[in-house]
Order: sequence, then C-alpha cells, then structure tokens
Amino acid sequence: MAVLLIFVGLFGLVVGSFLNVVIHRVPAGVSVVSPPSACPNCDVRIRARHNLPVVGWLLLRGRCADCGEPISVRYPLVELLTGLLFVAMALRLALPDLPAFLYFTAIGVALSAIDLDTRRLPNAIVLPSYPVIAVLLTASAAYQGDFWPLLRAGLGGLALFAFFVVLAVAHPAGMGFGDVKLAGLVGMVLGYLSWRALLVGGFAGFLLGAVVGIAVIALRKGDRRTALPFGPFMVAGALLAVFTADALADAYVALLHA
Repeated sequence: MAVLLIFVGLFGLVVGSFLNVVIHRVPAGVSVVSPPSACPNCDVRIRARHNLPVVGWLLLRGRCADCGEPISVRYPLVELLTGLLFVAMALRLALPDLPAFLYFTAIGVALSAIDLDTRRLPNAIVLPSYPVIAVLLTASAAYQGDFWPLLRAGLGGLALFAFFVVLAVAHPAGMGFGDVKLAGLVGMVLGYLSWRALLVGGFAGFLLGAVVGIAVIALRKGDRRTALPFGPFMVAGALLAVFTADALADAYVALLHA
C-alpha cells in the first residue's frame, strides 16, 4: 500500500505539472503538446530540471531563470493539490475504480482553474471526458463482475444533467450550459459510487456556492448580482461527496431518528 501511495502521489505531481499547461493553453486554443513550455515574458524554453513539479519552482525561488520574471505560486499549488488528491483517492477507493476517479480529479482541477480565470468550462476538456470516464468505469465494473454500479452511473449522469438543464432554462443568468455539461460527468462518477454520493455531491456544490457567495457579500467584495463561476463548487462538492457521503448520510438518518 505504501508503494502504491508513493507512486500515485508522484504521478499526481507529474499530472499536476501537465495540468498547468492545460490551464494556460486550452482556453487560448493552443496545443498542449507543442511547442515546449517557455517563459511567457522572455520566451526562453524552460529547462528540464526546472520542470520538476514543485521542486523546480522552489529551486528557481519563484522566478524565471533567464529574465527573473516572477512565476505564479499557482503552478506549484496545482501540482501539490493534484498529488494530494490522488493520494486521498487511492486511500479511499478500490484499485479497479481508481483510474476513473483519478481522471475525474485531474480534469476537475483543470476545469476549476480555467473557470476561475475565464468563466468558461471548455468543451475541449468536458466533452471527450464522457467517453473516457465511461470506458474507465466500464472496465472497473467488468473487472469486478458487477454492472449495477455502471447502470447507476448512467442513471446518475442523466439525472444530474437533466436537473441542471432545467435550472439553466429557468434561470439562464445564473447557470451556464458549461455547468450543465459538467453535471453529467459529476453524476456519472458519483452515481457509480452510490445514490448517497450523488445526492450529497449534487447538494454540496450549491451549498458551497452559497457559503462563498455570502462571504463575498459580507466582506464587501461584491453583491447579490456578482457572478461566481460555479464549476469549482461542482467539482469541490463532488470530491467532498467521495470522502464524506456515507458518513453524512448516516448522520442525517441518525438525526431523523433521534
């Protein structure tokens, strides 16, 4: 288990480094494969040793080795967050389920950052993720010889997608169709786990959004009309549900019978 966690953690750091490229290039419509990463200020190609996740940023002390331009702390934070989430997923889930949920975690981190930057959830990431997650969940179900979770994933994806469509049509100013498309993915992965996870994750996104919205108003950083990107709350709610859905559902049932 220790070897698996170390491997998954290191893999997460590497994936996080790639996600930084995705976050920067996908909204601009630029290839994530070429050209190689370079400083946006002086355009000098980043050396291999400086591309090491987290360590490279620390070695450079947060500045370009050639022109001295500051490098955003978000780069190592994305790498570190991805690595930690990958380890947490490995601790929480059965091994056959891990690839699908690691993939969802990775795109969730990327989409959250992009949504915060641009108020967009790019189709270039969201739409291809449907077949990828479907294949990974199918492989997990086939390996375990249990296809009920796969059926539940399909139903969960359809249910959450339909719910968000209704919200987007009823209140288009408050819900974009990027959120609708992401909802289907959230419904798939959470539905695969359990109905509890689907309900908790779907509700948690709205709760987190409401809490942050209230905080923005209380701190006078905005008002009720201030638009907040909803994608990060959806992803955060889904990840929260992966780890806490069973405990929260049990606590709720116990409260009802108290």
